[in-house]
Amino acid sequence: MQLEFVTVDVFTERRFGGNPLAVVTDARSLASGQMQSIAAEFNLAETTFVLPPRDPAHTAEVRIFTPRAELPFAGHPNIGTAFVLAARGEACDRAVREPLVFEEKAGLVRFELIRQANAVAGASFAAPQPLARGEDVAREIIAEACSLAVADIATDNHSPCIASCGVPLVLTELRTRAALAKARPRAEAFSQRLKADRAVGVLLYVREEAGDVDLQARMFAPLYGVPEDPATGSGNLALAGLLASLRPEPELALRLRISQGVDMGRPSLLELSAEKKNGRVTQMRIGGRCVGVMRGTLEV
Repeated sequence: MQLEFVTVDVFTERRFGGNPLAVVTDARSLASGQMQSIAAEFNLAETTFVLPPRDPAHTAEVRIFTPRAELPFAGHPNIGTAFVLAARGEACDRAVREPLVFEEKAGLVRFELIRQANAVAGASFAAPQPLARGEDVAREIIAEACSLAVADIATDNHSPCIASCGVPLVLTELRTRAALAKARPRAEAFSQRLKADRAVGVLLYVREEAGDVDLQARMFAPLYGVPEDPATGSGNLALAGLLASLRPEPELALRLRISQGVDMGRPSLLELSAEKKNGRVTQMRIGGRCVGVMRGTLEV
């Protein structure tokens, strides 16, 4: 049996930048174990599998796998899959109509398409779950897991903390760009002190004082088979919500441009927003552009 796949680079406008994604465009014949094996074979941060929706009013059911585990939600797989299906105009023998809505384990994900010269160029979506801030994590644990000094970790705005809008990650602010550049994941420290059922990984970020972006970020998730992720939509969505929640204004429309993947040679640009009303974060949104790279068939 042969199945079609497409690969795209997400959060970029040029090939071989951004975060690569494989999309299996019709996975009706696959069992969960086969999906996991295919994701391991691609060995990208994530691979998505498109299925018919349970509710015919929706576009598709989408399942997301890292090389080692299934995720309930993730950012760049959603944007890349929306880009692929909108450009194809069909999903599992059903016409694709706007607005696109994906059924995922974390909930429904609704999209707006980004167009350029009448062609689909990318997509944006709102977080499927509200911001949830969990426990703080000791600086010593983050320092050990990411090969940093404790002094590299900033706590002026917040301590390292687990936050989620669908996938829990430890959000950690660093003091300098140099500290961000020298960070390296230590899988043994993750397995001992940041187990996979506690958080998917660690998102490190630093504020950018000059240039056309607001933050620089890196994300490590070695226990999920992702030593470093070039662009982490779910984590940066939660970060936008966290930063908005920490601001003193009761009403706020925060907009952020976040650069990620620079230190691994795959520069990505994520555009985010967070709305705050009556002192509460009510919506987080992320968008980005995509470019197609490869098409092929899988032998299953």
